[in-house]
Amino acid sequence: MLKHAVIPFLVGASLLASAPFAQAATNLVFCSEGSPAGFDPGQYTTGTDFDATAETMFNRLSQFERGGTAVVPGLATRWDISEDGLSYTFHLREGVKFHTTPYFKPTRTFNADDVLFTFNRMIDKDMPFRKAYPTEFPYFTDMGMNTNIKNIEKIDDLTVKFTLGSVDAAFIQNMAMSFASVQSAEYAAQLLKDGKPGEINQKPIGTGPFVFKSYQKDSNIRYTGNKDYWKPEDVKIDNLIFAITTDPSVRIQKLKKNECQITLFPRPADLKALSEDKALKMPHQAGFNLGYIAYNVMPVLKGRTDANPLAKLEVRQAMDMAVNKQQIIDSVYQGAGQLAKNAMPPTQWSYDDTIQDAPYNPEKAKELLKKADIKEGTEITLWAMPVQRPYNPNAKLMAEMLQSDWAKIGLKVNIVSYEWGEYIKRSKGGENQAMIIGWSGDNGDPDNWLNVLFGCDSLGGNNFSKWCDKPYDAIIKQAKATSDVAKRTELYKQAQHLLKDAVPYTPIANSTVYQPMRTTVQDFKISPFGLNSFYGVSVSK
Repeated sequence: MLKHAVIPFLVGASLLASAPFAQAATNLVFCSEGSPAGFDPGQYTTGTDFDATAETMFNRLSQFERGGTAVVPGLATRWDISEDGLSYTFHLREGVKFHTTPYFKPTRTFNADDVLFTFNRMIDKDMPFRKAYPTEFPYFTDMGMNTNIKNIEKIDDLTVKFTLGSVDAAFIQNMAMSFASVQSAEYAAQLLKDGKPGEINQKPIGTGPFVFKSYQKDSNIRYTGNKDYWKPEDVKIDNLIFAITTDPSVRIQKLKKNECQITLFPRPADLKALSEDKALKMPHQAGFNLGYIAYNVMPVLKGRTDANPLAKLEVRQAMDMAVNKQQIIDSVYQGAGQLAKNAMPPTQWSYDDTIQDAPYNPEKAKELLKKADIKEGTEITLWAMPVQRPYNPNAKLMAEMLQSDWAKIGLKVNIVSYEWGEYIKRSKGGENQAMIIGWSGDNGDPDNWLNVLFGCDSLGGNNFSKWCDKPYDAIIKQAKATSDVAKRTELYKQAQHLLKDAVPYTPIANSTVYQPMRTTVQDFKISPFGLNSFYGVSVSK
């Protein structure tokens, strides 16, 4: 990956040197950290993908307020919920225009047909468009929405009714998430007619504040401000460029030279110098996130024939108590994170503060491995992320420290990595053994942690541990099916204890999120969900 890091820097430098393009008040360059896997937000689960798609080009029926977790109207101006909590009627915004581009010119405004297409495509594998362009929608299915949504009815052009099979207390929050971005049914019909349905993932059309212009993999993404946006006061940038820059040191160099005006994920070692630069500002806040190690508990890993030692509870317990977390916090996070002991951050309601870590104890870990009949020198593969994320500033260093920790209890650890999109794809397929990963909350609901990361419905998605426990799953499903917050809290606390005892993961840290930017950037809001949005943002001279 590092060999690619210089390319976008050189491209960006030449672009900016040739004209004062990025310096103009209505233009902004964002130094992003990686290439998106595609441009159809329903297909993906990472912030890298959502920043480039949902946060720029699309809208949802409900949306989160900028910089917060409260739900506000989006493409729906309001919604009605039936007394039994099973029906949601959305009243759609009138006159919203889809993007006009060289490859698509809409003949009508947004209506109920677009909502039906968007969600029926995720539910019905026999839908003509889905059959012509087979793909999966992991986030949608991770939360069981593909089975719980029983019917979507068009009442009229501006009214849509969703009927659920069981109460989903987080339904409105879920509908505000990136994967629920609304697509154009008219554009999909054109692609299907032309025999090019896959272009929905390459040439996106949305209703959002920015319009897709061009993409060069590992180099840049270009957007133009949507002059027809339904909320015109949110479009203050004429041209938005994502300068894809994987190396954090190069991102900082470009920020200091004003070759980009905002970036993300600074290295902890750079924080002091950045905060002292008068041309920069450094807003920060406690991250709504978790960096952790996932242990694949499958008896045999995909692509292998030998037994997986991590399938044994004693092995996972041993590896967990052999991790010197405090050293990792000191070396990897360098003061920009706090020790994590639970499957979600302390700021998440229903967090159980009685959960405690097993003490760091390499000697006891050795005894557990011996009890599990694990011989000294047994090989373990540890996957290390190739990118920085809000929850982990340096996965490579963390991997090396874990390698050392586990060597002390007799395990031989081999570190491997892949390009980010491949890393996620392979791990969702179950190829990983131990892996470094993490999560930034998406909707402010406990279900987004306990179900999405460890529920049985998520086995093909973000449940990288491939851990499915029926009693645990019954509890989190019961919690999701009631709107009583006190009852939900009680159930989620029970689930947290079951999860801790099973050790499908080792929590490491809840990090502090820093967002370096030029002082000329105005009204940028740090998202609690680890996303980067530029609607409402401006750049002063």
